[in-house]
Amino acid sequence: MTNETVTSLVERSNRLGADPRNTNYAGGNTSAKGVEKDPVTGQDVELLWVKGSGGDLGTLTEKGLAVLRLDRLRALQDVYPGVEREDEMVAAFDYCLHGKGGAAPSIDTAMHGLVDAAHVDHLHPDAGIAIATAVDGPELTAKIFGGKVVWVPWRRPGFQLGLDIAAIKAQHPEAIGTVLGGHGITAWGDTSEEAERNSLWIIETAAAYIEANGRREPFGPVLPGYEPLPAEERRLKAAALAPHLRAIASHDNPQVGHYTDSDVVLDFVSREAHPRLAELGTSCPDHFLRTKVKPLVVDLPATASVEEIVERLPELHEAYRADYTAYYERGAAEARARGEEPPAMRGADPAIVLVPGVGMFSYGADKQTARVAGEFYVNAINVMRGAEALSRYQPIDESEKFRIEYWALEEAKLQRRPKPKPLATRIAFVTGAASGIGRAIADRLASEGACVVIADLDAEKAQGVAAEIGSADVAIGVAANVADEAAVQAALREAVLAFGGVDIVVNNAGLSLSKSLFDTTEADWDLQHDVMAKGSFLVSKNAARILVDQKLGGDIVYISSKNSVFAGPNNIAYSATKADQAHQVRLLAAELGEHGIKVNGINPDGVVRGSGIFASGWGANRAKTYGIPEEDLGKFYAQRTLLKREVLPEHVANAVYALCTSDFSHTTGLHVPVDAGVAQAFLR
Repeated sequence: MTNETVTSLVERSNRLGADPRNTNYAGGNTSAKGVEKDPVTGQDVELLWVKGSGGDLGTLTEKGLAVLRLDRLRALQDVYPGVEREDEMVAAFDYCLHGKGGAAPSIDTAMHGLVDAAHVDHLHPDAGIAIATAVDGPELTAKIFGGKVVWVPWRRPGFQLGLDIAAIKAQHPEAIGTVLGGHGITAWGDTSEEAERNSLWIIETAAAYIEANGRREPFGPVLPGYEPLPAEERRLKAAALAPHLRAIASHDNPQVGHYTDSDVVLDFVSREAHPRLAELGTSCPDHFLRTKVKPLVVDLPATASVEEIVERLPELHEAYRADYTAYYERGAAEARARGEEPPAMRGADPAIVLVPGVGMFSYGADKQTARVAGEFYVNAINVMRGAEALSRYQPIDESEKFRIEYWALEEAKLQRRPKPKPLATRIAFVTGAASGIGRAIADRLASEGACVVIADLDAEKAQGVAAEIGSADVAIGVAANVADEAAVQAALREAVLAFGGVDIVVNNAGLSLSKSLFDTTEADWDLQHDVMAKGSFLVSKNAARILVDQKLGGDIVYISSKNSVFAGPNNIAYSATKADQAHQVRLLAAELGEHGIKVNGINPDGVVRGSGIFASGWGANRAKTYGIPEEDLGKFYAQRTLLKREVLPEHVANAVYALCTSDFSHTTGLHVPVDAGVAQAFLR
């Protein structure tokens, strides 16, 4: 049964974590000490509940807490081997755990356990880090907070930092917390309410002081030509640049992207100081672990054309990679001099790209990671603004950044992550995806790790399906009339702005009118061909430009039909346009192969259940043609197949998924029948 101490801790954590002014996503930790009965001895035992490794304060639950015995944790001071071997203490925390389950203890556990206070908060507020990264941070701390808050010089998180803060608490009984140089704040209290009140007081006092005493334009004047572009213009430019930027961010490892054009970012990249400050890099460990130590900055004004920026990017990328490699080699040499062997370099591409007038592009192994990286760089900008408003921004030394970024404990955390799903980092654009086969395809691709764009004529239904699949980090819904090139281009722009690009394109949108030759009108013919033949062409043409610019290869899959090769009655317009789609597969496979883009087709048949086409009257017409009740149409189709099995939308989705995996890395120009075996439709 959850006790009041734990309930109060979780509630306090959620309140603090819900406000980005207090701490960043997954940043900081909170704790509480209390007494419970030991189930073995029946004696009272003093415990520490502390947010575990990798958790987020805003969404913390009891399961996210590590629970340790305080007597054993404090006893670790007697066996502490010194700062040069303090990493060994993290493994020792496991021998202090109480009970089973719970989260793994984080590196900051010592800070919470050794400080003599019942409740402790460690947070990363922008205002607090601004003081922590000011060149005269110690003086500012004393001036702003008096003796209530004490400066702690930079020290890497760990056991020694816990000892340092515990000593400060003992030496300064009047203090309610500390400013951790280059890092954040820590506060404490005798009750949960007091700890929270003290944390908020430090944050609000720092923010108020910066507001009242800081320079009005800490980043300097706006550079001529660097002003933010009008909203529509900058989004068009961002969409045009996104595939090229994703190409450089994915040179070593494929990445998903996120675009931000917030006022904070646009103002920063318009100001005189942005090149200098961007070069200094971020300071708080939580920041640069996600953003890398510094961003790639496009050194051209907002007035530069897309073509000019694209021409400049390779040179900027080469310089960035050389700079990061040199940073790694310097840090690795220092590590080896200490007798340590650092992890291998994880990649030299930027995680953050800043474009004056346009905004920021951030990258990660999935959409959430990319989005959070962007949020962290916004935090970093806020920190720089505060520090520059009062003084001068001075992040921690490069060598300390390297020790954090390539920390053995951080590497171990990365190695514990679950193995990525087969389609992780891939972005799928599926037309006609609000129902039937398209919906099944979207569901399957998302379940295998892809980000999915639900493109459909009905925008409301598309958005509804996207919401059912997952959050906006997984799926979005967009309007897409595939017969209108402007609408196709707009839908693809939304895709690249949401996820950074496109990797998988599924031409599924379709409709059918079951009519004889003499009953088929010119309008019927044009409608069928506009949606499927012309629509597939327009989607493939505009998506292929993105695929080529990304330089990541990709997949284009056409949902054609058994009718593309099999002649049946009362089907002239539908079958003819499906034959058109089938040959587009061959033509595009031949043309796009040099770019590593595979183009394949699926030939389904008899997909009745869940099919939008059949529900719209096609099923009734086909049933009439075959002289059977409509409700028996699926069974009828199944019985005429070699396998005597009904084909469902999920079976088509399975084939699309398979074609997009590495198992089919050398297959292009193929048509895969998903018809349970129709001999007349065998490819010859």
